[in-house]
Amino acid sequence: MAPKGDNVIVSSIKLEKILSMKGGKGELSYANNSKSQAEHARSMLPLLKETLDRVQLSSPEAPFVVVDLGCSSGSNTIYIIDVIIKHMAKRYEALGYHPPEFAAFFSDLPSNDFNTLFQFLPPMANHGGSMEETVAADSHRSYFAAGVPGSFYRRLFPSRSIDVFHSAFSLHWLSQVPESVLDMKSAAYNKGRVFIHGANESTANAYKKQFQTDLASFLRSRAKELKKGGSMFLVCLGRTSADPTDQSGLGLLLGTYIQGAWDDLVQEGLTNSEKRDSFNIPVYASSLQDFREVVEADGSFTINKLEIFKGGSPIVVNQPDDAAEVGRALANTCRSATGVLIDAHIGEHLGNELFSRVEQRSSRHAKELLEHVQMFYIVASISLA
Repeated sequence: MAPKGDNVIVSSIKLEKILSMKGGKGELSYANNSKSQAEHARSMLPLLKETLDRVQLSSPEAPFVVVDLGCSSGSNTIYIIDVIIKHMAKRYEALGYHPPEFAAFFSDLPSNDFNTLFQFLPPMANHGGSMEETVAADSHRSYFAAGVPGSFYRRLFPSRSIDVFHSAFSLHWLSQVPESVLDMKSAAYNKGRVFIHGANESTANAYKKQFQTDLASFLRSRAKELKKGGSMFLVCLGRTSADPTDQSGLGLLLGTYIQGAWDDLVQEGLTNSEKRDSFNIPVYASSLQDFREVVEADGSFTINKLEIFKGGSPIVVNQPDDAAEVGRALANTCRSATGVLIDAHIGEHLGNELFSRVEQRSSRHAKELLEHVQMFYIVASISLA
């Protein structure tokens, strides 16, 4: 157990018990701070539809089942599920079939705010009409919906039960911080840092190994759950550099602004260096090669497409010339994703202090942030071999 103090709420606990995006619908929530993810997801729709066109159509008598892994608690997941189901319904219709019934599973860790997510769900269409009429009803959903809590690094569904897996902006989250990174006796000890960006080679290798171990577990589980002829469309943070300590746009956000805010708290005496050094953000932006190695070693999947996609800025603001708005937007975006973990480590009061400093630092560099911070993603379309 880590030493306890006035600024500690949670010390040592399994990551999956607390990790979640910020729930609810408030100013700091993921639901209100995921506009960039929505924009980036929309720009990837042509790639998603290419994957859907590869899916083997099963008998219309059987339900067609879609899963979004790492769905979080905003409306983005519902938009994507709607796109997938409407696209697949059109494929059935183009072949002269009545579309089957559709089922969608929204899956995330147990700590996810499923209550808020389900409040975004439109009402179920009346099944008294035809499935074609149901799919065409824009104000209603044309599928049965359910939530599935659990880690996607383990089995979640029965064998050969899923037609399409979708996962966006989630697989870069590791199942845990590599133990050696927090071990003061290890060469991988990430002293003075809260993220891999700019760390030493041993730290980078520990993060890479954890990412590849986790991805291998993910693929083993999905290989059992996916129907023959099914496909997966996966999107996670990526990088353009071969060097894992250069985490591209993610590195600038976490390794510069959040890192700097942590350092401010230490320098101001609000916390100590030991408390900072015992916290690391369990995220890894993979290279194409890191990702490809795992898929090929697993051997269960054929790679249809694997590429780096330039998503653009992680900041969406109404007034780009307003430095205060830019700073606030970046701080809120970072807090919606990492705030739960940071508050668990140092308490909500110090969490407020930390993100206040993220906002101040971001406001001072607003123009640089908007012009130079770009998010890159790995986009993978894979099918059972």
